[in-house]
Amino acid sequence: MNRINQLFATKREKILSIYFCAGHPTLEGTADTIRTLEQKGVDMIEVGIPFSDPMADGPVIQDAATKALRNGMSLKKLFSQLEGIRPEVKMPLILMGYLNPIMQFGFDAFCQRCVEVGIDGVIIPDLPFKDYLEEYKPIADKYDIRIIMLITPETSDERIRFIDEHTDGFIYMVSSAATTGAQKEFGDQKQAYFSRIKAMNLKHPCMIGFGISNYQTLYTAQQNAAGAIIGSKFVNLLEETQNAAQAMDKLQDALKP
Repeated sequence: MNRINQLFATKREKILSIYFCAGHPTLEGTADTIRTLEQKGVDMIEVGIPFSDPMADGPVIQDAATKALRNGMSLKKLFSQLEGIRPEVKMPLILMGYLNPIMQFGFDAFCQRCVEVGIDGVIIPDLPFKDYLEEYKPIADKYDIRIIMLITPETSDERIRFIDEHTDGFIYMVSSAATTGAQKEFGDQKQAYFSRIKAMNLKHPCMIGFGISNYQTLYTAQQNAAGAIIGSKFVNLLEETQNAAQAMDKLQDALKP
């Protein structure tokens, strides 16, 4: 069974997924950050593939991607860093990146390398759903790679049900239509959106991301979905401390009531 499906089959609530950008803050720190996060109790990791034009990302992750590229990070380099990590790390690993570098690598070759290094899923924010169904899903299915799709407050119920029917793993529930970035609280509008999706009783679990940085936002996400995805807050702390263990300790402190 794919490790993403395994996680959601065994843990149905308060799942914590952490995002960080490969090659940031140091070029060679990717594997160590993954190992550290598992030791700190994280359930799932999204490893960002740095790209020069990350349209869904806010300033913190854009800055991390820019620094990672300057450090010399590339998709080929990332795959080489992930080789041999699977005997040490049991949790699901997801790559999150934009279509351009993945297309340059070749999608079939990309999926094949994902399997070889133990990647379980991929998030491609700028992949059109029609293209996913027609061109990418058959290849990903062949390699048992989950392509995780995003929904936003603007996504219609009809489209959400269509996505739920034609994907696997989980649905990435973006808290707002804005870019990534820490928020202090989720307002009434976002709370209504969370409640609407929860009431739909979708086949697949949802994970809420974008804006989770403290106890209040974490608690709200946990009440309305299977768990939370934290990116900008952790990336910021990683930049500040230059140390994954210290960054995670500071994040866990920030998430306490």
